[in-house]
Parts: sequence; structure tokens; C-alpha cells
Amino acid sequence: MNYRKIASVFLLLGSVIIISAFSNSDADPLQHIITQLNKWMSVHPQEDVYLQLDKPYYTAGSDIWFKAYVTAGSNHQLSGISGVLNVELIDDRDSVKQRLKLPVVSGLSWGDFQLPDTLKEGNYRIRAYTNWMRNAGEAYFFDKTIVISNVIANQVFTETNYSYSTQNGTQQVNAHIKYTNMDGTAYADLPVTYRVQMGDKNIAVGKGQTDANGNLNISFNNLTVGKGERIITDLKLTDKSIIKKTILVKATSANVDVQFFPEGGNLVLGNETKMAFKAVAADGLGAEIKGVVTDNDNKQVAAFGSNQLGMGVFNFKPENGKTYKAAITYADGSANTVSLPTAVNTGYSLTVGDDGNNVIVKMTPGAEVEKSTLTTEVISLIAQSRGTICFAGKSNAGSKSFSAVIPKSKFPTGIVQFTLFNSLGEPLNERLSFIKNHDELKLNITADKDEYAPRGKVKIELEAKNENSEPAVGSFSVAVTNESEVPAGENESSILSGLLLTADIRGYIEQPGYYFAHDDEKTNADLDVLMLTQGYHRFEWKQVLADNFAPITFAPEKSLQISGRLKNLLGKPIVNGKVTLFTASQSVFMIDTVTDKEGRFTFKNLVFKDSIRFLIQGRSAKDHKNLQIELDNVSQQLTRQDKNAPDLEINVSSKISPFLKNSKAAYDIGIKNGTINSSIALKEVVIKDTKIPAVKNSSNLNGPGNADQVIMADVLSGCAKIADCLQGRISGVIFRNDTPYSTRNLGRPMLVILDGVYVDGVVLGSLNPGDVSSVEVLRNIQYTSIYGGRGGNGVLIITTKAGNGSYSYQQYTPGVITFMPKGYSKVREFYSPKYDDPQINSKIPDLRSTIYWKPNIITNKEGKASFDFFNADTKGIHRIVVEGIDDTGNLGRQVYRYKVQ
Repeated sequence: MNYRKIASVFLLLGSVIIISAFSNSDADPLQHIITQLNKWMSVHPQEDVYLQLDKPYYTAGSDIWFKAYVTAGSNHQLSGISGVLNVELIDDRDSVKQRLKLPVVSGLSWGDFQLPDTLKEGNYRIRAYTNWMRNAGEAYFFDKTIVISNVIANQVFTETNYSYSTQNGTQQVNAHIKYTNMDGTAYADLPVTYRVQMGDKNIAVGKGQTDANGNLNISFNNLTVGKGERIITDLKLTDKSIIKKTILVKATSANVDVQFFPEGGNLVLGNETKMAFKAVAADGLGAEIKGVVTDNDNKQVAAFGSNQLGMGVFNFKPENGKTYKAAITYADGSANTVSLPTAVNTGYSLTVGDDGNNVIVKMTPGAEVEKSTLTTEVISLIAQSRGTICFAGKSNAGSKSFSAVIPKSKFPTGIVQFTLFNSLGEPLNERLSFIKNHDELKLNITADKDEYAPRGKVKIELEAKNENSEPAVGSFSVAVTNESEVPAGENESSILSGLLLTADIRGYIEQPGYYFAHDDEKTNADLDVLMLTQGYHRFEWKQVLADNFAPITFAPEKSLQISGRLKNLLGKPIVNGKVTLFTASQSVFMIDTVTDKEGRFTFKNLVFKDSIRFLIQGRSAKDHKNLQIELDNVSQQLTRQDKNAPDLEINVSSKISPFLKNSKAAYDIGIKNGTINSSIALKEVVIKDTKIPAVKNSSNLNGPGNADQVIMADVLSGCAKIADCLQGRISGVIFRNDTPYSTRNLGRPMLVILDGVYVDGVVLGSLNPGDVSSVEVLRNIQYTSIYGGRGGNGVLIITTKAGNGSYSYQQYTPGVITFMPKGYSKVREFYSPKYDDPQINSKIPDLRSTIYWKPNIITNKEGKASFDFFNADTKGIHRIVVEGIDDTGNLGRQVYRYKVQ
């Protein structure tokens, strides 16, 4: 490319060579960097997921509706990498309560979670990922914390505040708990017993009594620093009614951790530097601070104050022979002194800023570098976004510094990583910057009226245009709620924060939606401070440049498939063997294939619903039947500690009282009119404090050990097969031909789950008792309801000693195996009543919290679409949220409000 043309695009303030048509010299370090990153990207294309939910919180017995957007590449275009999406509902103990597997078509999918009315209230999270995304790690999954309350059987609500003190040199935690009913009436003068747990260990126990206002104070020593602390209280309402409440302990001290981050990673003597800082409280949330910076002569050189999220920035120039400290004042008036990073006289400073239309990058060497090596050192600069190189340049040998002004249009909207490299191609400095090109879709929502009546028909027109005001063809999802009943925070997460920000950051980001709720000077400055305190971890330059790529462990799932090996009884592969897959569930289905030279077989491009039982039969080319079939089991994704743990709510229900009251009224109306099938009786039950056995690796959706009966390995001996060991040991269960049946329904067998895999009950006839770690028996509805109709006859959950969600089948019939793989979850349609239909029963009150949900709105070539729905009986301000993406990857979000009265 002509240099004059380049120079007309890039304003060179120093001596830097802009690389566009890159050099072909293999000896050029910059070319090597470019080649290696492109090579890495070709092997590790980036894929991300965002879910729009119908509302921010839920109650047991309701539904969670969602639309999934799966994107790839630096421009966030809808992905063609994966064809299957995994979506999970996980509780605050990191136990998966429900798993969905959904087909992805052109990067889009949608579905819902049906929440059983027996679900415990608390903090939950929704996690979504493709099999391909597992290579990057759980930190890059979509992961959103939500609150699920239970207003059906719950009549006690708590509000808890914590304070901290020191007693005899020991940190003490003071919990102030208030007990009320839903209307706020205090539970006064009632006895309470409690225990404080860390994991499964009790670190404090005691008892007390609520005062006249329903308050109870609990104090305990913080003997161990750990995570997962909670207070479990039993409030005695009557002799026959004891209510158990579990209260999260997010922090066990008032400590605040303050860290300082020089721009570019280096604090260089004599160079003016931006110094960012971040103050994090013990609960993981930002803490507001202020302070001054002084040198070793106690001379003030800077003053600083944080924003509302505990972050800020100040400028200062470190001098030779000086050290610096920050005197910090916290919100409670306490103070502390923290040393700043030590300044060095070698290395480089990297600064990144913008003038509105351009990104300004500047490199300045330290004094010692300028004296010693600058005559020969060539510094390279790479700017990449999501693995795509947006800018590459290098300095002329001997130049003292260089700067470049780069049009923002050269970058996609989102996070850009700027990295300096020395002459050997080694990374020196790094700086993240967020580029806003204001290229999001312009969504215009218009209604046919300004004001509506309850149950009135609402007609909405949607128009989408791109940044050039041209019609945009795209896919959108819409959620309508009554804001008076379902208030949403101003800084709620969105498709913009989800795909442009959190998808590229490995750690926790507090209120990511804040950075997109407004586009003003303060918000953009706060966003830049966030970038100064973050590092890029999608890849490490040293590994990429050394050709040391992480292996690909998880292949993209284009569709459902079943694969495995066919072997003889000696374990040798059967070549050209015939393998047949068939099922009689719903409709007869049969296909067959032939094994390869390694005995492998694969059935690809399968489409089947969840809970379908398959039978696989293997035969040799000579029709021999005494063979072994070994299936490939993709291990389930593990759940580790929630990276968004700071978002967990201590007071689960107290902040959403209007929503809870409306949900309770809607549930009562549904029960009265027969439109809701309840799984529980609305009566209080005496809670017995029974110890849950230490069941490991269990796939029990209620949580390990939460069952009517648990049989551990120590009693499973003296019998040839597991069915014989269990016969007579399990209450209310009998075995017929090794298949378990509940005595409550002898017409249909119980559901058997082996290491997380649904299997035919007859497998118990060949399962070696010595291989079994535990057996959990679920018979009562409080445990079986979470499995839906499949668990209606009871569930037997077997965990092997090597169980990790991937069990190697033991064949109970030579050459034949049956199993129930995880299939596609049924996709339901949101019910929206049509009140202009005379057949609709208009006498039943309509208290829907989600007024309307539609996940598949497509704009036409004029960029237009329309939809209509009917309001419920509730009045107030209603809120329409539309999110989506066009065919080139531009994102859009719009909120529209209308009145119902």
C-alpha cells in the first residue's frame, strides 16, 4: 500500500512505521507476532453467548423465558460454529438444578425453565455455553445471577444487616435479622435456634428470641477465613410449625482491599503516568474511598477519590529517589496507608486516549532505556480485538518515542488490547481500551395509543436502522412487564454489556450495564478506568508466540450425535461391524452404520427430544453377537465457585415486595380456578434437623444427599449385583427383573440415573456393587418434582466410585445396550390470552407478571416488524424491552414505556 495514502489516514506524531501490507520477512519480529496470532485465531475462533430474560427475578412455580444469541468473531456476527447450546439453572451452592440442551439455528435459540413450586428460595444463576466455549473456560460463559423467591409455602421473610467488630483481638461478625410476614408484620417474641455454617461445618451454634419488633442479633467469631458461610435459623411459630431460613454471609469483616494499576503496567521514573485504583470490600463489591499521595518527604503529589463503584484515576510523575504512599480514608471514617508500586528507571510507558474520533497511542521510554539501548531498539505495537489485528506498527531504530492517531473506525466496538513488544518480539506493556463507535442499531418503538385499559389490546410497530440510517434486517426478542410490579434497576445488564464487555473479561464486573445505560463524559471516563484495572486473558502472548497452543478438548457440536466403539470380549476392535440405533419411543426410528478400522461408529445429525430411550445393537460382519459396546460420554461441565458471587443478595425477598405480593395473589387465583397444578400442600411442616450424608459427585438435582433415603457404599456388600443389595434395604421399593418399582405405582418403573445418565433399570442386574459409591432414593414429591413427569414414579440416583457424570456402561446383554442421552428440551410457546376471543374466560383475574414474551421477531427488508398483545388486569407503567442483532453483527436495545389505567 502507498505510504502517502497511509500517512493521510494516520497522523504520525513521532517516528513509527504503520504496517498494513505486512512484511514477508520471517526474521521480522512484528511479522512473527502477526503470523502467530492469526494462527492461534484459526485454531481458536471465539464464540460468545448472551441471554435476554423476560424479567430480572422470579418465584417458584413460574417460568423463566429466554432468548439466546450466539456470536463469533470481532464483529459479533451470529455464529455458525455451534449448533447446540447448553443452558443451566444453578443454585448458590453451585449445584445444577436443571439442564437444557437446545438447537442453535444461525446463532439463535430460545427456551424456558419451568420452576417447580417446591423450589427453595434463594440466589440462583443461569449459565449458558456451547461445547466449543468450554475450551476457553467457564469464566467466559454467560453467567447471570437471579433471585428466585417462594411465596407459595413461605410465610416468613427476613431482612439481615451485618456489622463487624473486634473482641479480644478476634474478628467478630454481628448479624441483625428481622423476621416478618409478607405484609411486614413482625414475628415478635418467638424462640429461634441457629447455626453458622462454613461449607458443611458448623462454626457456631446458639439460640435466642426475637424482640417486640421481630429482631434477633447473632454474633460469632470469624475463626476461619473462607467462603460459603451462611446462617441457618429455625423460627418456632407454634409447637407444630418451625420455619427454617437460610441467610447468606457475604463478608466476615469490614476490610477493604485497595490496589493501584499504572497505565500500561509500568510506573516509569520521570514519565507522567495515569494511576488507576480499585477498592474492593470483603463482599466483593466496590467501596468508595478518597485520599492523597505523598512522597518520602511527606510532600503531597496527588489527591484522589473513587466513583460509586470504588474505582478512580489520578495523574502524577514519579521522581528519582522518591517513594510514594497513599493515605486512604474509607466511607466509615477509618484510615489506612498503602504503598504505591515502585517506579523503575527502565522500561516504557504506554498511554492510550482519544479525542472523540481517534485513538491516540503514545510510547515513552524510561531515562535509562533512552541512554543505553534506544539507538538500536525497535518497538512494535499491536492492537487486537477478539483475536483480530486492527493496527500494527513499529518504531524506527533510534527514535526516542512514537505516537499515532488512529481513527476509531479502524476498530470494532468493544475491548481492544494494545501491546508493546521489544526487538525480540517479547511483550513489554499492555493496555485495554474500550472503543465506542456508536454503531449500535437504532430501534424505534411506536404504540398505537399513549394509554391503555386493563386487558386492552396493544399494537406495537418496531423499526430497526443501522448507523447509516439504513433499514436493518435482524432478529429480536421482546419482553413486556408491569414496571409497577416488576421494577428493574437503571443499570441492568443488556445485550450490549453482555457481548461487548463481560464476554471478554474473565473476572467479576460490578454493574456492567451501568457503562451502557448512559453515553456521557462521566460514564465513558468510568469505563476507561475499568479498562485500566483489567487484564486480557483470552490468551497469553508468550504461549502464542512460542507456538504453545492449548489443546482443543471440546469439539463444536453441530448437532446431537451418538458415538462409541464396538469390541469383542477381549477388547479388540470390530472392523466393518454393523451397529444399529433404534427406539420405539413415540414413533419407531431405526438407522444403522458400519464401524471403521478402529471399531468406531458415529450417528450424526440426530434430532431427538429429551428422555428418549435408545437401544444400540452391535453385530460383527459375520453376525457374531457376543460383543461389547462402549459409548463415548461427553463429561458434564463442572460448576465452580460463581465468579459473580458479589451479586448474590442477602435479603432475597425484601427488595421485591410488590412483585411477591402480586405473584402470591396470582398463584392463589390459579389454584382456586384450577389453572395451576400445585406440587405441595400449603401447610407448614415441622422441620427436623437431620444430617445429610456426605454424598460426593452426585447428579441429584436437589443437591447431593437430599433424598428420602441414601444408601452408602459401606453397606453394599455380600451380593453379586446391586439390585440384590438394594432389595429389602430401600423402603417402598421392590425389584422386578432387576428393575426398581415404587410401591406407590407398580405399573411403571422408577427413573434410574447412573452418574448423571438416564439408563434402563435393568442395568442394575449387571452393575457391580463394589463400583457403587452411593444410591439416593427419591419417592416423595418434594424431591421428585424437579424431574418433572419423568420422576413421577420415583427416582433412583446411582453414583459410582469413579462417577464424574460420564459412566462407562457395563453391558447386561451381549451386543446390546439401552440408554437415555440428553436430548433437546421441549420449546414451549408463551401463553398470551386473546381477550377479543369470546371463548376466553374473562371472569378469572389476570395477574401475569410477564405481560408478553416473544423471542423470534424478524424485521423485514424495510427494517420493520409488528406485534400485538393484551394487557393483564394490573395497572401502572408498563415496560417494553427489545433486544437483538442484525445480519452484520450490529447490536440493538430499546426500552419503551406506556401507561395502563
